[in-house]
Parts: sequence; structure tokens; C-alpha cells
Amino acid sequence: MKQLVIVESPAKARTISRFLGKDYEIKFSMGHVMDLPKSKLGVDVEHAFEPQLEIVEDKKQIIAELKTSAKRADLIILATDPDREGEAIAENIKNILSSNEKRKTKNEKFKRIVFHEITKEAIEEALRQPRSVDTSLVDAQTARRVLDRLVGYKISPILWQKVRRGLSAGRVQSVALRLIVEREREIEKFTKEPYFTIHALLKKSTDKHPVEFELIEINSTKIETQQTFTFYDGKYTVTKTSITDLKKADEILSDLETKQYEVADVAQKEIRRFPQPPYTTSTLQQDASRRFGYPGKRTMSLAQKLYEEGFITYHRTDSTTLSSAAVSSMRGYIEKTFGKEYVPPSARVYAAKQKLAQEAHEGIRHTHMQRDVAEVRGVLGNDCAKLYDLIWRRAVASQMADAIIESTNVIVDATSSVIARNEAKYRPVPGEVTKQSFKDEIAASVFGETRNDNVSYRLKTNGSVLKFDGFLKVNPQALQDTKLPQYTIGEELSRENLRKEEHETPPPPRYNDASLIATLEEKGIGRPSTYASIISVLTDRAYVERVERRFVPTPVGMAVNDFLVENFSAIDDIPFTVQLESHLDAVAAGEKAWEEMMQDFYTPFAESLEKVKDAPRVKIEAEETGEKCPECSVGDLVIRVGKFGKFLSCSRFPLCKFTKPYVEQTNLTCPKCVAAVRQGGNIIIKKTRTGRKFYGCSNYPNCDFAAWKLEDIKGYKPQKTPEEQQAEVKSV
Repeated sequence: MKQLVIVESPAKARTISRFLGKDYEIKFSMGHVMDLPKSKLGVDVEHAFEPQLEIVEDKKQIIAELKTSAKRADLIILATDPDREGEAIAENIKNILSSNEKRKTKNEKFKRIVFHEITKEAIEEALRQPRSVDTSLVDAQTARRVLDRLVGYKISPILWQKVRRGLSAGRVQSVALRLIVEREREIEKFTKEPYFTIHALLKKSTDKHPVEFELIEINSTKIETQQTFTFYDGKYTVTKTSITDLKKADEILSDLETKQYEVADVAQKEIRRFPQPPYTTSTLQQDASRRFGYPGKRTMSLAQKLYEEGFITYHRTDSTTLSSAAVSSMRGYIEKTFGKEYVPPSARVYAAKQKLAQEAHEGIRHTHMQRDVAEVRGVLGNDCAKLYDLIWRRAVASQMADAIIESTNVIVDATSSVIARNEAKYRPVPGEVTKQSFKDEIAASVFGETRNDNVSYRLKTNGSVLKFDGFLKVNPQALQDTKLPQYTIGEELSRENLRKEEHETPPPPRYNDASLIATLEEKGIGRPSTYASIISVLTDRAYVERVERRFVPTPVGMAVNDFLVENFSAIDDIPFTVQLESHLDAVAAGEKAWEEMMQDFYTPFAESLEKVKDAPRVKIEAEETGEKCPECSVGDLVIRVGKFGKFLSCSRFPLCKFTKPYVEQTNLTCPKCVAAVRQGGNIIIKKTRTGRKFYGCSNYPNCDFAAWKLEDIKGYKPQKTPEEQQAEVKSV
């Protein structure tokens, strides 16, 4: 019996062919074979939103080959990816190939199989359990495609008229853009407030090295305060102290110099750290961004290669569960490699965050324990190997024992001053300022009131020691032992040094790849499999740009966002987008008809389209350079964003048509030019022919230095992020 197996890609076909015998012919479709037409809307809004699908032009030769193979086959097995998109591709292929089949036999000739890893065992199991194409999943994918087409093809022409030619809009991308724009404006409006922290170096008489303690209380009142702001995407909390000016800080330091320090409390406790679940599509993209600087699109491309070569399970998934066979294999490996104490008593089970986990029923994991990083590197290169190592460690660690940390908190009181202890010897002259009056003055300046008792201070330090590494053995994370001396309650410590540190409350951070993906997932905007394309579209359209790996909206992005918020607020908002996603999930589960869902969306959308015709044209603000136009000497040079990126032009355009290329500078000097004692050589931002950004030398072609990342350039020092600044304030 001749059987035809159809997958999407040549790599996947090649891997599967290693496991199936001569009775199987493996062919590929190269992705979608049918789609909506590019030249028109392609959706009949008057008749149940019927999509007018047509064969993709460059797939006609592939389809001809599939039809030839299908005629020879007794059975056609549709083995496309196990998600909504894969289901839709399977349905389209079936419809094309069944057009010449007899009605009563065509459904019997087609079988659908799904597998979440390309291994011999998984494929054989899938072949034993074939099914028909899931029409609910197909409907959900159809609804998503029609939704995106309606928004894109209906709004984009309006943007051409009201903002600028060549612009376009997307249903989910517009909400992601709004997140970035709203954040930028929140940063602009944020008022930084200064505050001080006080630190003391205290030492036991028997120790050589002092330990740093931080002031946490004055007169039994905590000095740490928190302020919460409500922003577009949620709440943002900053932590500071009540010491808000230099004079107060200096007064406290002066008073602390008169104190004796005594250990008030020593608290030790055991803390258990639990391993994280296996990666989902979202968490994999977030971690790859944090650790390697990979954009989501790059991560998904590498993961696709790993999946198609059979190294990992399917990489588009919301699930964190693992198969019993995989768990058993990992537990056996952990016990054999590290010891019995590293294996928890029972297998760990992680609950899915999403109500409907994206059809793929496992988290992302390696397919075989024996396939190591070196093998991946030899087949797919170093970048794939780095991502595979990340996936392997996370999956194995998820089935390991907890890490055990011994945490120690030491509290020190500074209450009795040297003068107070010897007050019998101290006889102030009438009218002289006493130490007590000085203390009261400090209390009044800090708390706005006068106290009659002595001002007392409380300081704290934390220590931690790793007692048992557990899962950290495989998946180490930022954890540094801070071993403290053995303190006893009532023990006196000597003061070695006192110092103050000035801080500012940090504004909310700009989004980067990881934080934007995390927010999209948290709010339920889009789906993990779409995050990479969402970010890619925003950067490709020049609506946002990356600065120090963080997203900054361009003037064009600001203008487009403001226009959409003003005129399409019903759809360009988080709640509405989230509601649409839940409706799509209901369609996928067979709980809702997709045509009904589309009608609920389109009625208010059509009303907005009608009203926007009277909207005024939006002006795109140009970025000023502070330089005069060299041609007319009247206008100013401004930075504009065109189809091919930024360029300089005269502010009097079209009266003056002067333009020239815009060169983005950095504050770095070319290390190659420095080594060659060559003049100039500033590092500038360039782009490849495909639009990918890199860093090169301004002396080119005399100097060919280039780097993909700033971190690779000698002398680069990354600025502290707001999160890192915030982390400097230790919690009490």
C-alpha cells in the first residue's frame, strides 16, 4: 500500500524519511499553499465573511508535484504542524488534492496525524492514531486570518490619506505599538525624586573584615516607603526612603557617629527554591532575549530548525506539561549522573497558565537525553546549539530536587551614644546645645515632629549560603554566597565607616523584547506563536526602533498610534483585543461559530470606518538636530523617517528639498583604529542590504571593523536599567 506523507518543510521531510520505510513517500508544501489575494480584500463581508482563498502563485509547481504523487498513493497522510495554522494548511492541501477524487472515497483516502516531536517513536504512535482534520481549529485560524485582513486592508488606506503614504496597520500589532507609545509618554511625565540610603561598616572584635549594614528604621519607624502609579498596562511601584535631602542624610550620619552598635536579633531560616517549568514559546523567547540578545524572530527561526531536525519538541506551545516517558528518562538520567538526592520523590507536574493551551500538549524539551550540545553544533551551528542548551537545561532542571539556601538576617540597634553612657561626667553649660536637643532636632527634621526620647536607629544585613544546589546543578542562576560571621544577640560591634548613597526613583523602564512578550502574554494579547512577528512588523515598519535593546517609538509610530487611538479606540485597546482572543479560543474549542464572532466584531468596526472619513490629517513631528540647512540657510535640519529608514532634510520642505543620509553615532571609538593609531574611527550604526542593524567604523573602507552587538565592542559599558537601579534599594 503506497502512502503519501505531506509536511511543510524540506528539513522536516528529510528527518521523517529517516524513520519511515519504502512504502512511504514524503513530500512538502513549503508552508501555506492557499491564502487571501494580495490585490484585493478577498473577504465577502456581505455573505458570512467568506474568505476568497486562492492558490499561492509560487506554490503552483509544488502543488503539481503533490497532485502527481497523490494519484499514485492509496492513502494521503497530512502531517503538518500540530496547531491551528498547521490544521488549516492540512485542510487546504486536502481540498486541493481531493478535487479529482470520487466523493465517496476522497474522505477515506485522507488521514490527519499529529506529533509533537520528530522521533521514530512519536511518528509511529501518530500513524497508529490517525484522525480527520479538526474543522474547529481550521475555523479558528480562518477567523484570525479574516480578522487581520479586515483590519489591515480597511485601515491601511486611511493611514495613507490621514498620516502618510506607505503606512499600514495590524490588529494585534497596533495594541503592541500602543503599549510602547504609552510607556514612552509615562516615562516623559515621570518625576524623579531624590532619596538617600545610609550604610554602616560594622565589625566584630574577632573578625578582620567588616560587614555592611543598611539603615532601615529611625525611632522604630521604617524609612522605606513605596509609591504606586497606575499606568496603561498596569501598576508600577517604586521604593525609596524617607530621607529625601542631603541635609537630613548628613545629620543622621553625624548622629550615628556617636552611637554604639549592638546586635538585636539574628534570624536564620531555610529557603527552598523551586525549579521553573519547561519552556513555552513565550518564556523561551524571553530567556533567549535576556541571555543572548536574540529578537523573538531569531529565536523562533532557530527553534524551527531544532524541531525539524528532531532535536526538540514542537516549539509553538503554551503548555508546560511533559510526557511520562520524557519524565521517566530525565529522572533516570538525573539519578545516574548526579545521585539519588537530586531526584524528587515524585515527578513534578506544572499547571498550564492558559485555559486553552495552544493545541500542542507538551512544553518545549529535548527529544533524546543522549543528544548533546556538541551534536547540535555539528549539525546546525553554534546559535542553535546555544538555544538547545538553554532548552535542555531548563527541561532537565524542571524534574530535579529543590535548591536549599540558608538565609540569615542580622539586626543591629544603635541606641545609646557614648555621651549618654557617660552623662554623669557631662555637665553642659547653661544655654549650651546639648546632645539631646540635637537628637530632637534630627527627629523633627526627619519626621516633622519633636521627640523627647533618644533617637534610635536600626540597621540590617542579609546573608545567604547555598546548602544544597539541587536543580541549580544543571541550570545555574545568579546566586552568590554571602556568608556572615557568627553573631550573638547583645554582642557589640565596632564602627569602621559610615556613608550615604544618593538615588533617584527610576521611571518605568522601556520595553525590550523580553518584557514586551511577557506583557503581551500576561494581558492575553495575541498568542505566543505570533509574538515574534508582531515585534518584527513594528521594527520593519519603523514604528519603533531599538536603542540599547529597548523599544523607542519613532515620530511615525507616535503619529500612527495617536490616530488609531483617536479613531479606532474600540479595537486599539487591551480589553477588546483580549476579548477577541478568548472568542478565537472558543471557536477552536467548537464552542462558538466563527461567522457569528466576525459579525460581532465587524458591526462597530464598520461604524468607525465611516466616521473616520471626516478626521483631520495628522502631522508627523520631525526630530530636530539643532543645525541649519546647508542649502537654504533658513530652515533647520530635521531627522525624518522614510521607507528606507532615517534621513536628514530641511524643515522647509517642499520649499527646500535638501536631503542627505543620516548617520547614527555612538559614543564608542573603533578598537581597530585605536590599535593602529589611526585618526577618527567612531563607531556608527549601519544596516545590511536586508535591513539588519550592525555597528561599523566611520573610517570604512579604510577600516573594516564591524560587530553585531555593542557588547562585542571594547570599551562598551551598558547603562544600568531602571530595574537594576530599583534593585539597589534592598527590601526591608
